[in-house]
Amino acid sequence: MSGALVCPGCGGEHPADERFCERCALPLVLQGAGEGPDPVGERRAGLRKVKPQLSEGELVQVAGARHQPEAEMIQGILLEEGVPSTLRRTRGFDVPEMLAAGPRDVLVPRSGLETAREVLLQADLLATSTAQPTPPGRLAAALLGCVGLVGVVVWLGTEVGF
Repeated sequence: MSGALVCPGCGGEHPADERFCERCALPLVLQGAGEGPDPVGERRAGLRKVKPQLSEGELVQVAGARHQPEAEMIQGILLEEGVPSTLRRTRGFDVPEMLAAGPRDVLVPRSGLETAREVLLQADLLATSTAQPTPPGRLAAALLGCVGLVGVVVWLGTEVGF
């Protein structure tokens, strides 16, 4: 085995005392050590799939997953359609006990939000109906009804003598 190192990105050869490629800034590997999977090549292939127009804007949550493998599956489906995404632990589950197993949020750039929703709806990974908040007037009427019912029960209890 020679002491020559090669760049996994550009294939350039480097002397044994160097650790990073001057052109690509990637860590060098031993020549002939490329029998295994090429993570840099896989990453570059994935980046080629991303549509630039869908990668602009702030990150917004598009879906939630119960665990890391499910979140990575959603991320792969989105990548196939050109939507970049990232994962984060759901708030409240970022304690040491839940680092490996807790739920995850799938985030996409705002420009890719509609495309991501369409893709996830087609894959049956997103609920079609979103829960609508109860209107304040309806909530107030229900609360007044409950208070009135309690008042009637108390009045009956004092009149009848329970």
